Amino acid sequence: MILPAADFRIVLSTAGSREEAERIAHALVDAHLAACVNLLPGLVSVYRWQGKVETAQEVLLLIKTTVANLERLESALRGLHSYDLPEFLVLTPESASKPYLDWLLESTKTPHS
Repeated sequence: MILPAADFRIVLSTAGSREEAERIAHALVDAHLAACVNLLPGLVSVYRWQGKVETAQEVLLLIKTTVANLERLESALRGLHSYDLPEFLVLTPESASKPYLDWLLESTKTPHS
């Protein structure tokens, strides 16, 4: 069964190395701020930074989370990241399978003490 995914988000971010991306991914999943983080290495980014056009090898992070976690996730990402201005681009999926959405919601619940 496919359901609307209004309460779920995909956050895009990049990191300068595989090691940094893995460290960030583990921290976000460990803290229940993300259900899953996909790492896509081999990304080449061309961007303007401080008035110059730059080119860099990066790793793209696809972070699966909930609307309720967005503010805490952004704060955690800023604290974990080596960049002065880490990418934090939030996408809204249109729909997803019910079992996947159930898993995502369960995975991002903070365990009770």
